[in-house]
Amino acid sequence: MKKIISALLIATTALSFSACAKQEKLAGTIKIDGSSTVYPITQAVAEEFNKENPDVNITVGISGTGGGFKKFVVGETDINDASRKVKSEEAEKAKANGIDMMELEVAYDGIAIVVNKDNNWVDDITTEELKKIWDKDSKVVYWSDVRPEWPKEKIKLYGPGTDSGTFDYFTAEINGEEKRIRTDYTASEDDNVLVQGIAGDKYSMGFFGHSYYEENKDNLKALKVNGVEPTTENIRNGSYKPLSRPLFIYVNTKSLERPELKAFVKFYLENAKDLVEQVGYVPLEDAKYTEQLNKIK
Repeated sequence: MKKIISALLIATTALSFSACAKQEKLAGTIKIDGSSTVYPITQAVAEEFNKENPDVNITVGISGTGGGFKKFVVGETDINDASRKVKSEEAEKAKANGIDMMELEVAYDGIAIVVNKDNNWVDDITTEELKKIWDKDSKVVYWSDVRPEWPKEKIKLYGPGTDSGTFDYFTAEINGEEKRIRTDYTASEDDNVLVQGIAGDKYSMGFFGHSYYEENKDNLKALKVNGVEPTTENIRNGSYKPLSRPLFIYVNTKSLERPELKAFVKFYLENAKDLVEQVGYVPLEDAKYTEQLNKIK
């Protein structure tokens, strides 16, 4: 009798563990969109998360920070990748639509000023010269319009589109006002398009997230800004100014009630330090990741 009872207890315990395992198995769909700058981090997190949770379908789009917020504030996505903070008008639209959001900082990044690899006349540029080139009222056509000793060759300019958080940040910091910029440049929300354009034109210049430069440094050259190189350490300590910035994800708090999304965000923050570095960005300090984790707990 004791053996029978013991066997029944073992079987019951095994069934309980089995039931728990089934309950803990995650499934569902997570919709993410937004910044092309934050995309490589979120995509890396999604791939690692799916190794442990293959039944969770995660889509990561690249509409730019602003383009992503347009979807996020009406409830079309669960998470918005953002290379800038949410704007007041975006937050108001979200509130009007009953969307409550949580801001989570995930990494640091710098905006790289890049030129063609064969450019041998400039290694360093000032913020005043960048404004002279990129401002809405710019009269610069040739490189020699910036410094007389530079070649009298037309500058071909490349940069993010107007839905990009990088675009907003750059124009605010360099030109003094968000979205204030000359219009005769090649714009794209896809940073790879910008990389290819600059790599193919000796007299080009562009700007985008530092990680994309790191990925393509064999074909491009990054300029010092005010004498400071856009290195990982200079971005982390803030000396690469004014073009260093934090990166964010914004999470729909209603979506956080779903176990698969809460598990994903928790996984994101627990593994961000390693994954951020792997894809060429600068991790936050340990205490900051702990602080973000405490928010979702």
